[in-house]
Amino acid sequence: MSAARAVAEPVHRAVRTGPARITALALLVVVVGCADLVAGRAVSLADVRDVLLGGGDPMARHIVLQLRLPRLLVALVAGASLGLAGLVLQSALRNPLAGPEVTGVTPGAVLGAVTATGLGLAGWESPAAVVVAACLGGFAGAGVLWLLAGRERGDPEQTAVYGVLVSAVLAGFTAMVLLVAPGELGSVVQWLIGSTEGRVWQHWQLLWPWALVWAAVAWPLAGPLTLLRCGDEQAAAVGLDTRRARAAALVCAVALTAGAVSAVGALGFVGLLVPHLALALFGAELRVALPGAGLLGAVVVCGADAGAQLLSRWLAWALDTDRLTVPVGALTTCVGAGLLLIVARRHTDER
Repeated sequence: MSAARAVAEPVHRAVRTGPARITALALLVVVVGCADLVAGRAVSLADVRDVLLGGGDPMARHIVLQLRLPRLLVALVAGASLGLAGLVLQSALRNPLAGPEVTGVTPGAVLGAVTATGLGLAGWESPAAVVVAACLGGFAGAGVLWLLAGRERGDPEQTAVYGVLVSAVLAGFTAMVLLVAPGELGSVVQWLIGSTEGRVWQHWQLLWPWALVWAAVAWPLAGPLTLLRCGDEQAAAVGLDTRRARAAALVCAVALTAGAVSAVGALGFVGLLVPHLALALFGAELRVALPGAGLLGAVVVCGADAGAQLLSRWLAWALDTDRLTVPVGALTTCVGAGLLLIVARRHTDER
């Protein structure tokens, strides 16, 4: 009885404190959203305020309502999708390093988008075609991993090794596509690094229904994913069909990742590190941790976008140029790599 209580207590604590922390994260989303809205160039804080209050000159209204606002919303939803997809993947594969970036999902989605662009079938001007191409590529990458893992797909170590190999091969194919169609390098580099530049209402209108549908699919998976985190034997002992549950989780994670990649490109380390933050804040109760991961992903990407815009303004001033733009993917990759090194070092010290 005491052992059962020891196991149940963290779950009960997470359920009790979860709503308060979710509310705090929602408020933080509003804060970083406001910061992202005013961080760019061309219009000032006063201009943004006037536009939001219904005034402002035509130029300021166009910049705020047609450029900054859709960019902000796309960043929020793409970040939420990546955070949610990362937690679903890590839970389904029982691997804390099973982010979309290293399981073939993100590289596959990027390859699909780049290939479609190189063939002239898609581009930033045709977001719907990019979504289709990225989804096909993401599912292909995950499918290759699924086939290679074979009987060991429940083994987190084996799955991690195969995931890294598949991701490396897909990245190599992407490089080959760039060599075949070098004229497309300028447009596809946004997918390779990750950028929110040029996001308009068309991207938002395609992204949010897709993300909403798959987020709704992820919610009922909270129970099965919690059991999968305990191991296949324990999950099967309580009657869970582990193969079907894991397959459903992988489909959901791939779809969420592909939607985000089709909108903003490959934002490094978001899907890998956000789940760790969510589990640290909300514990292993995925009914709370899943929405928490979505909110954290939105905060991270939107905050990074605001930081990238501010950094671009500072560098443009320091270098006396108006054309310098820091992509948000470069910022998430640099910061994420540093955080990953800190986490890995801490785990090594604990051992």
